Amino acid sequence: MKKIEAIIRRSKYRVVKEALHDKGVMFFSYWDVTGVGHEQKGSVYRGISYSTTDIQRRYLSIVVNDDFEAATISAILEAAKTGEVGDGKIFVSDVQDAYRIRTGEKGGDTLR
Repeated sequence: MKKIEAIIRRSKYRVVKEALHDKGVMFFSYWDVTGVGHEQKGSVYRGISYSTTDIQRRYLSIVVNDDFEAATISAILEAAKTGEVGDGKIFVSDVQDAYRIRTGEKGGDTLR
């Protein structure tokens, strides 16, 4: 099993969610997060200074069986891309095991 974590633009969330559902990924968790990017300047709007270093993003956490890894990553890459700086990142790590609390099942079948 793989854990796929993606940090994407909040404006792209709905498109990414639909792309994941189209690939058969029906369950995942997400959070609204704030991060710090490379840009170190601020902007001024109507005399008020705003920091542009704090970036609002959506963080997705998805656990899939190994055979869904490539499809999940390609769905996120295609749906989240704008071609601009700040499109996000994807991280992949191994999941050693999973358990379904309700039944006590163990392993990859818990993801279905």
